[in-house]
This record gives sequence, C-alpha cells and structure tokens, in this order.
Amino acid sequence: MKILVIGSGAREHAVVLALAGGPDGTPTGHELHAAPGNPGIAAHARLHALDPMHPVAVGDLAARLEVDLVVVGPEGPLVAGAADAVRAAGIPCFGPSAAAAALEGSKAFAKDVMAAAGVPTAMAHVCTTPDEVADALDAFGAPYVVKDDGLAAGKGVVVTSDRAEALAHGAACLARGGDAQVVVEEYLDGPEVSLFCLSDGSTVVPLAPAQDFKRAHDGDEGPNTGGMGAYSPLPWAPAGLVDEVLERVAQPTVDEMRHRGTPFVGVLYCGLALTGRGVRVVEFNARFGDPETQVVLARLASPLADELLAAATGRLDQQPRLRWRDDAAVTVVVAAHGYPATVRTGDPISGVDDADALPGVHVLHAGTATVDDALVSAGGRVLSVVGRGPDVEAARAAAYAGVDRIALEGSHHRGDIAARMPEL
Repeated sequence: MKILVIGSGAREHAVVLALAGGPDGTPTGHELHAAPGNPGIAAHARLHALDPMHPVAVGDLAARLEVDLVVVGPEGPLVAGAADAVRAAGIPCFGPSAAAAALEGSKAFAKDVMAAAGVPTAMAHVCTTPDEVADALDAFGAPYVVKDDGLAAGKGVVVTSDRAEALAHGAACLARGGDAQVVVEEYLDGPEVSLFCLSDGSTVVPLAPAQDFKRAHDGDEGPNTGGMGAYSPLPWAPAGLVDEVLERVAQPTVDEMRHRGTPFVGVLYCGLALTGRGVRVVEFNARFGDPETQVVLARLASPLADELLAAATGRLDQQPRLRWRDDAAVTVVVAAHGYPATVRTGDPISGVDDADALPGVHVLHAGTATVDDALVSAGGRVLSVVGRGPDVEAARAAAYAGVDRIALEGSHHRGDIAARMPEL
C-alpha cells in the first residue's frame, strides 16, 4: 500500500513507525511518504515539503503521488479541511472533515453534540464577554476551569484556584476578537484517562487506554503543555472502563455526528475524568493525541494500515479484533529551553542513536531539524523517548535510561512520568 502521512511531530513519527512495522516488527513493505515529516520520519518515509495548513496542496500531493491512503495527523490541517481536499481528489483519507473536526475545533460545539447525544460531561457556560466569564466563575466556584473555545495546541486551558488568573485567561482568549468564545466549566475531580476510538462514521473500535501528563513540571506543577509524557496500559483502571466509554461516550457521539450529516471518520480522542460521580468527558480531540499515541501504538500488534484504511473506507465492521502486546510502554518528552513559553531552537542534539540502541527503547522525533548534517532542536517538544517492558515500572526504567543518553543544552523533562498510579 502507498500511504501519505501529514504532519511533522512525534505522533506522526509513531504512526509512520507503526505503518513501517513497529520498533521491533517485521517490515510491512508499505511505500510510505510524509509531508513535511522530520529527520526521524525520514528513516522510514520519503519526505515532501508542504505546508499542511493548505488543504489544496495536501490534496494535490496525494493525487500526484497516487497514494492509496492519506493519514492526517495534526488538528490544524483537519479543521482547515485537509481531509475534504483529499476526498475530493478521490483518495481515501483517515481523518474527519472540517465540519466533523469541529468536535475539537470548538469546545462549545462539542458540548452541544454531547448534550444532544446524552454524553456525560462537565456542566459549562459558553461566554462571549469578560462579565459573562466572571459570572460563570462565581457560579461554579474554585477550582476554576477556563478553556479557549478554539484550537490552542494543548495550552488553551487554565485550571486554577486564583480567580484573577482565571479572569485574565478568559480575557486573553476573548481578546482575539471576531467570534471568540470562552468555555467555563465545573471542575472535575478524579484521574484522567485518554481513550482513542477509530471510527468509520458508524462503527467504533476502541484502542488501549493511556494516561498523559499535561503540566510542565514534576508533581503536576507549572503551566499546561501539549503533554510531557504518557504510559499504557493502566493497571489501576476499573474493569469494564473501555466498554463503558464505548457505550456511553464514543458510539453515541459518532451516532449524533452521523445524524447531523457530518459523519466522523478518523480518531475520536476521548479525554475523560473518572470522577466520584462516574466517567465524564473532559474534551474531545479529532485525531491521535500526542504523547499518548507514542505508547498506544508501541503496544499495537495488529497491522495499523489495515485498520486505518478500513476506517477511511467504511469497513471497520469487517476487521478482526485488535491484538495488543502484553507489555507496557512509557514515553518521556524532552522539551527545549523555554517550553511551553518562548522556545529556543537551533541547539545541537546528541545521543539519540545511543538511546535507540538500548534494549526496549526507541526515540521519536518531534521538534528536530538537520542543519549541515547535524541534528538540532526546531520546536518546543523535541523528542519522545519510548521505553517498553513487561510492566509499567520496567518500561519507565527503559524510557529514562534512554533520556539519560540524550544531550540537548537547556532542555528539560519531567522525572515523574508513570511514577505513581492513581488511587480510585
């Protein structure tokens, strides 16, 4: 199969690696292309210079390459209509249309869908003025949860007990003007879980659950980020959790989207809180999550290409049951100096090959570039170091052994990824 993957992060590197055969799998023989890709992806796929935010360019490249399948990784191109352009070219695409990607592109829209589908989620107020934000904060009380309605690369949410900070974040979001909105929610207690579900618009197939770590520093301190690490499986998760989420959250949402005439094809990322009142949806994303994809796909034993093509062509119900490796996976993100604020780029990176050579370790590139044949930092989250082992503790040890081999001046990473399990 000839496959084009759109994107340039560690998530896309994980997807390409799984399509190629996995960190220790037999080569699949697929012809892989990526746009724009990164130096790590280049080891498995032919790279093409492309701005993924230009849907017509995405569709044109797919047609020129005559690919059998396009996989769109990031949320920005999906909301911009990349999948629509690919389908207009007559090529199967794994990724929702712009209309369906509004599940991630607008939190207010997602709340409306959940209300119609009877999906359990946090109570919320959609606000368009600072006064409305203030009233909503007072209605729910602390801790305050304030979300930018639109895309914000994982940094549009503030959870704080400081009312002034919450007000300031709401005001900053609204200052964008136009149709800017802010969603103020009740605080959801309990541990969070990420569950990806593949959808062909009707059939929904869950993947293995994972947990990520959003705060920049140890102990869940510091600002929100796009994610600093993750692990899978979740030994502490309640029995039947995946079936419950499928029945109460994912399938009703996909059904509602189909009823609205905007079928959801791709990954429905269910961000969940296991509260004292039961499962609640924190957010939906319309694509594979990063860094959870790095650990979930590391454990997948079924051929990924077959699943993605079946979803893109409405045949998920004909696929065999997914198979999973018994081991665990942990990923630790190595971030650049300044992340998640102003990031310094261009710093040399060394030790990646040494880390890759360790048993049970593979390194996924995110914000990297090659300059004069040298690997340098080119973004905020630079690398995802993935460790695998018979259990979470062993996988964690492998991941941190890999991190220790890597040198990047000014970089930082969390030291407590998967160190403690939640108590339910």
